[in-house]
Amino acid sequence: MKRRNWKQAQPSSVRQALEWSLDFALERHNLSVERVAERMGLANHWSLYKWVSEGRMPLVMVPAFENVCGINLVSRWLASTGGKLLIDLPTGRLCKAEDMQELQAVLHTATGALLAFYNGTADAVQTLGAIQAGLEGLAWHRGNVQQHATPQLELGGHGHE
Repeated sequence: MKRRNWKQAQPSSVRQALEWSLDFALERHNLSVERVAERMGLANHWSLYKWVSEGRMPLVMVPAFENVCGINLVSRWLASTGGKLLIDLPTGRLCKAEDMQELQAVLHTATGALLAFYNGTADAVQTLGAIQAGLEGLAWHRGNVQQHATPQLELGGHGHE
């Protein structure tokens, strides 16, 4: 089974965002649904199963869910459905070669997805996900350059993926 590139994952529905979050929690943190529910402070895990199967979770539970799972896919979905970009807060830190290579790879993937879409070999959902990841990467670097003159401390890492 091919590993999903979580940094570029862009869910097309809230249900998919919930399911993928649980997949991430299991893959990266070895957390079952029961353990995720327990760490969220839920009395029983059946509530979480129900929310995921129905694609409906109380909004006040989303931050706890994303924190336990270690990925913000529900927030990404909410932002994208509102026509917004979701980016980590730039800290104004100097970028390494790996940061630039990662941006280049994301932009290359977005360009490839566009070419495939216009050739009729890729679907709109995958293409939109790749474009979203490219826009978010560029927006982060834009903010990082703006913040460079007044860098912030890197507290509580945002790079869970």
